[in-house]
Amino acid sequence: MAVPIALTIAGSDSGGGAGIQADIKTLSALGVYAASVITALTAQNTRKVQSIFPVSPDFIQDQIHTVFEDLDIRAIKIGMLGDTTVIEAVATALKLYPSVSIVLDPVMVAKSGDKLLQPDAIDSLREQLLPLATILTPNLPEAAVLAGQNEPRNLVEMKDLLEKLMQPNGPAILLKGGHLAGASSDDLFFDGQETICLASPRIETRNSHGTGCTLSAAIAAGLAKNLSLYEAVTTAKEYLTKALQGADSLSVGKGHGPVHHFHAFWESPGK
Repeated sequence: MAVPIALTIAGSDSGGGAGIQADIKTLSALGVYAASVITALTAQNTRKVQSIFPVSPDFIQDQIHTVFEDLDIRAIKIGMLGDTTVIEAVATALKLYPSVSIVLDPVMVAKSGDKLLQPDAIDSLREQLLPLATILTPNLPEAAVLAGQNEPRNLVEMKDLLEKLMQPNGPAILLKGGHLAGASSDDLFFDGQETICLASPRIETRNSHGTGCTLSAAIAAGLAKNLSLYEAVTTAKEYLTKALQGADSLSVGKGHGPVHHFHAFWESPGK
């Protein structure tokens, strides 16, 4: 049988912990061949984003069409887009491939606090890409911006925010609750019909760079392997939890280090 193939459309992280690099590591670890379309180059490490060099919309479209004309893409993960022109270019290109599942991670701010999406691009993201998505995977700050309301402080407010994001014939939603406090990190999954609370233990680590990228890429991996949406989401959460549990063993950088994408394959240092 041919290996399943997924495409990541995102920015490059020179520090290797998030973006295209995290997506390729995740897809590879989960047995999926990773193709990529780079939307921007970033000069960043575990502490900061030094600078961003955008890729032209025309070249982004060239990458998408060239990949699709040769590879059997079964799922797409969309991450950092940067601005309105890139969003419009990606949306226009992907409308030509309507049968492929799309995981939309609305990347807005890096772990360091640096902005990765221009404020005037929010409406474009909402209007151009949301209708194409199979599932939307925002964290709480991103979801609050998309819904135009305050960031929730508890699970009740989180459920209210989720309802604001729901749209008739809109995508499924995984609302990530990692920004709330508590021993449990609860996400809310709306599959288009019902809402399910997905709980997982909160892992105490500062090395959480790339968690959003990793989770959305893992969902895309599941969809590329023909898992149901619920199965893709739950297996992705299990993978991320283990990647966070192994993160401290990497000791990469002096800031927010990456999660351990290859926790199932690498021996811990000293063994």
